[in-house]
Amino acid sequence: MRGIRGSCAFGAMTVGMFLLGISSAVRANAAPKTKHAQGERLGSVNLPISCTPDAQATFNAGVALLHSFQYQEAEQTFSQVAQQDPTCAMAYWGQAMALYHQLWDWPSDDTLKEGHTDTSQAMKLRGKTEPERMYIVAAGVFFQDNPKLSKASRIKAYSDWMGKIFTKYPDDVNAGAFYALSLITLQGKKEDQDANRKQAIEILDGLFRTAPDNPGVAHYLIHASDTPELASEGLEAARAYAKIAPDSSHALHMPSHIFVRLGLWQEAIDSNIAAAAAAAEATKAGKADSSYQFHALDFLDYAYLQSGQAAKARSIVDEAKDVAGASAADIVERSAVFAARNAFELHQWKEADALPVPENSGAVEITYFVKTVGAARSGDVAGAEQNLANYKDAVATSAAKHTAGYSVASSDTLGQQEAESWVAFAEGKNADALADMRAAAAQEEKDGVDSLSTPAREMLGDMLLEMKKSAAALVEYKAALVESPNRFDGLYGAAQAAELSGNAEEAHKYYAKLVEICGAGGDRQELAQAREEVAKK
Repeated sequence: MRGIRGSCAFGAMTVGMFLLGISSAVRANAAPKTKHAQGERLGSVNLPISCTPDAQATFNAGVALLHSFQYQEAEQTFSQVAQQDPTCAMAYWGQAMALYHQLWDWPSDDTLKEGHTDTSQAMKLRGKTEPERMYIVAAGVFFQDNPKLSKASRIKAYSDWMGKIFTKYPDDVNAGAFYALSLITLQGKKEDQDANRKQAIEILDGLFRTAPDNPGVAHYLIHASDTPELASEGLEAARAYAKIAPDSSHALHMPSHIFVRLGLWQEAIDSNIAAAAAAAEATKAGKADSSYQFHALDFLDYAYLQSGQAAKARSIVDEAKDVAGASAADIVERSAVFAARNAFELHQWKEADALPVPENSGAVEITYFVKTVGAARSGDVAGAEQNLANYKDAVATSAAKHTAGYSVASSDTLGQQEAESWVAFAEGKNADALADMRAAAAQEEKDGVDSLSTPAREMLGDMLLEMKKSAAALVEYKAALVESPNRFDGLYGAAQAAELSGNAEEAHKYYAKLVEICGAGGDRQELAQAREEVAKK
C-alpha cells in the first residue's frame, strides 16, 4: 500500500513552505507536566508547545484525553486551549486530531472538511518550532482537501509523517506513541498488519520503560497486542493502564481486551464494571456518549458468560435499557445483540430460534445468524433454511450501506459459512457441514479470531461431538482453546469429548479448569456435572 507522492498543498501554503522558518527546534523543556485537568487523573503527558503557560497545561490534558480516545472531551479541551491563547497553532491540531477516531470509525465527508478547516487554521498560525509544524503537517496530510484520495492513502500519509517526527525526535514520547498507533491502523494483508503490530510493540515497549505513566504508551501497547498470538505481551500494560488514567472510562475498560484474550475473566469483569460506571458519569457530565458504556457492557456480558454466570449475563439485556444518553434505537440494537449472544453462548437453541428481529437495526444480521443456528440445532430444518435466506439478505443490505474505514476481512463470508454449515448439518449433509465449518475455521484463523465471538473451531468441535466423533471433537476443542483460552464451552466441550473418548484423566483436567475459572458464582447448568466430576477425585 502506497501513500501520497510528492508534497501536498493545503490552501495556499505547501508543506515545504510551512516547514521553513526556524531551522532548529527549541523544545520547551520547562513546559509544565500535567497529570489532570479540572481534577481528572488522566496520566502524565508533556508535549511542549510554544503557547502560553496556561494553554500548555490545558493542551497537555487534551493530549492525555486524546491518548485515551476520550474524543469528545479532548475536542472540548483543545477548544479551551484556543480560547486561552488564540495564536496557539497546536490548539487547532488538537481539534483536528480529536476528529480522527483511529481504530474506531471513519470520518464522514463533513468531518473531513472540519478537520481540513482546523489544520488550515493551524498552518496559518504557524507553530514556532519545527516539531509543532511537523505535527500539524501530519494531521494536514490526513485531512487534506482531496476527495479522490483513498482511505488507505490518507492513513498511510499520516503514518509516514508521524514516522518522520519520531525518527527526527526519538525522545518525543508522544510522537512515538502516535506513530505506533498509526502503524496499528494501517490497512493491508494480515501478514503486513502483524508485522506492523510487532513494530508498534517494539516501539511502545521501549517507551513504556522510559515513560510508564504516559497513557498513550500503555493504551496503544494493549491495542498492538490485541491478538491471540500477542496478547501476553500486553498484560503488563493492561494491568497498569487503569492505574495511569483512573478517571478515563476507556482506560478502565481497555485492559479487558487483553484479559479477554487470555481468559482472565474476573479481571475482565472488574475492569468493565468500573468502566461502565465511569462512562455513565462522563456521559451525564457531557464529556462522552453512550457508546463508551455500551462497549463496556459488551465485554462484561461476554466475560459473565465465560465465567459461567448466566444470570448476570442475562441481566445485561436490562442494564442496556438504562444506558446514559442512549437513544431508543441504540437501546433496541444493543439489547438485541446481548440477547442473541446470550442465547447462542448458553446453547438455548429454541430460545435462539424464537428471537424477535429488531428491524431497521444494526442487530438484524446477528439476530438472523443466531436464529439460523438455533433453528438448525433444535431440529427445525425449514426454519433454519428460511432464517439463512433472511440472514444472507441482511448481510447484503448491510454491505451495500457499509461506509466504515476499518473493516474485518472476510467477516461476512465467515458468518455465512458457519450458518450454512449448521443448516447442512440439520439437513443431514454431514460431509458438507464439516467441510464448510473447517473452511470457516481456517479462514477465521487466517484473518484473526475475534475476541468476543464463538470460534468456528469450537463450533467444529460441537458438530463432531453431535456426530458422536468424540476423539476428533477433542482435537478441535484443544485447538480452539489455544486461540481463545478458558472459554466456557471450549473447556466443557473438551471435557465431554475426553470423557466420551474414554480418557478420564484428561476429562478431569478440563472439568477442574472449568470449575476453577467459574468459582462459586457460576450458575450455568453444565457446572453441576463439572463439580460432580471434580468431587469424585
